[in-house]
Amino acid sequence: MNFRAAIDVMTKKEILDPQGKAVKLGLNNIGIDAIKDVRIGRHIVVEIEADNETEAQQKIEIACKKLLANLIMEDYHYTISKI
Repeated sequence: MNFRAAIDVMTKKEILDPQGKAVKLGLNNIGIDAIKDVRIGRHIVVEIEADNETEAQQKIEIACKKLLANLIMEDYHYTISKI
């Protein structure tokens, strides 16, 4: 079976996000001052072949923990759907 995983990797709340701060400042500069905070992250889409959804989740967990996210500075979450 084929599955698609949509993975979001974000810097942990405790970590300073200079890109987010720059975007917030830019939004304020163009008159959008109602924005209270901006965080910049990554959105990754992976198509994976697995026998079932549990196996797909296990493979995505390994990919996130070993390659896609720096667990010291980032958190991740994902959704998996059958395609």
